[in-house]
Amino acid sequence: MAASALLLTSCGFGGGTSTSTGGASGSAAAVTTLDMMVPSYSDGTKALWEKVIKDFEAANTDVKVNLEIQSWENIEGVLKTKIQGNKAPDIYNGGAFAEFAAEGLLAPATDVASEATVADFQPSFADNEKVDGTQYGLPLIASARALFYNKTLMKEAGVADVPKTWDELYAAAKAVGEKTKSDGYGMPLGNEEAQGESMIWFAGNGGNFGSGTAIEVNTPVNLEAAEFMQKMIKDGATQKDPGATQRTPMLNTFIQGKLGFAYGLPQTIGQIKKENPALEYGVAPVATKSGTPATLGVADRLMSFKNDGSKAASVKKFMDYFFSADVYTNWVSTEGFLPTTKSGSEKLAGDETLKPFLDMLPSAVFYPTTNPAWNATDGAFKSLMGQIATGKSAADVLKEIQAKADAAK
Repeated sequence: MAASALLLTSCGFGGGTSTSTGGASGSAAAVTTLDMMVPSYSDGTKALWEKVIKDFEAANTDVKVNLEIQSWENIEGVLKTKIQGNKAPDIYNGGAFAEFAAEGLLAPATDVASEATVADFQPSFADNEKVDGTQYGLPLIASARALFYNKTLMKEAGVADVPKTWDELYAAAKAVGEKTKSDGYGMPLGNEEAQGESMIWFAGNGGNFGSGTAIEVNTPVNLEAAEFMQKMIKDGATQKDPGATQRTPMLNTFIQGKLGFAYGLPQTIGQIKKENPALEYGVAPVATKSGTPATLGVADRLMSFKNDGSKAASVKKFMDYFFSADVYTNWVSTEGFLPTTKSGSEKLAGDETLKPFLDMLPSAVFYPTTNPAWNATDGAFKSLMGQIATGKSAADVLKEIQAKADAAK
């Protein structure tokens, strides 16, 4: 998407089209057609959106929504083609958006959603949708990480309390590794998601990867976190060869009951229920250096290409309808994600399985996706961070990653 944005110009694209339908008296009512393109999160994504659209159109007869579903592998390429053909979607569900905003192609959130809808988003999520102080994205789904722990292995290892701090996690993981036939803590530093594992630890020490204006990987707080990660590895508190471990198979190992602790997602709960319902496990907040709440937050968003601006009012109707508490929480919970709105969190607060994730949302730390150098930084983490498992100093690894980020400015 970032590359495709370089090909864009700031000219307006194909305008809003309306059709008229006449009744018996000859009167006509204008109908605005919105083109909506979204990715598929699951086998049920299409049906979920179709239900939302059907109910929305029934309540708003002056608006029609044309839905297009694409795979995550294809959607960015399809978007590029549409933009080049002056057919940008009116509503788009995607990832990075900073370049589109810089080209003047996106409508500000306040133009396509009511003041009440915009104000309902969790502040940490809303801030992540801003470029130069203006919010463009409407946070659609949230995913936070929490600590999954195996109760059976903890009991077998003599660990009484769920770890809340790094030192407690270190001790608990060591005990599981030494006193059971399973590994203690799963640390996935392979190229699937080394950046995610790193951010969890960095955030646990008050760190992050920087902001939309500056990538800051090589900082004292991040280095301290990386050195503790390396201590976990060297002292045998993790599985063997974390540098070659991917997140998905690591979580599968936890689900099979062969791992003491791992950071998982809301969807992990559903996987356990399906694949190993007998597993005795629990979910708790991320263990941090001091015990202060912090976690990695990931969000996708809805955004609107403003085209000639004629459809803004209709887009606003749709956004306000979709983000209403009942409609939105049904959609987001069915897909297995967390709500990004305050009203959505309140509505789902009674779900005990989601409570640790919901409680951490206000303290979520995000990737600096609005920074043009983020893609290079992301790639550097995936290819280089695993070196801390091979004996290379954490300081040198962070310097390498920082150099890759700096070169991408």
